[in-house]
Amino acid sequence: MRRLLLESQGYRVLTSESGVEGIAVLRAEAVDLVLLDYMMPGEDGSVVAEKMKSIRPSVPILMLSAYVDLPSEMLIHVDRYVIKGQSPEGLLSAVAELLKSSSTDSSHPAAT
Repeated sequence: MRRLLLESQGYRVLTSESGVEGIAVLRAEAVDLVLLDYMMPGEDGSVVAEKMKSIRPSVPILMLSAYVDLPSEMLIHVDRYVIKGQSPEGLLSAVAELLKSSSTDSSHPAAT
């Protein structure tokens, strides 16, 4: 549903099934923003975020989680944290704010 929501707003969305795949996408594609789930196969989102920031420190990372209170040490490498139950408008607002604050061209943003 998030993919459809973002695509309906004109974003090009790249997806992956795991953190390892997400890192491969980040290395191979021009990515303006990462939308990262905390719970995924293999490593959790905090570990994947750290690896992604070491590859492309300027790419903002938006963490999604069903957990209401993730410990702050899990969010060190994350630019913004959104709870999965938040409204679609809340997610779109967070994405727009991160893209606006980054130095990338937001006319054709991509999220992974």
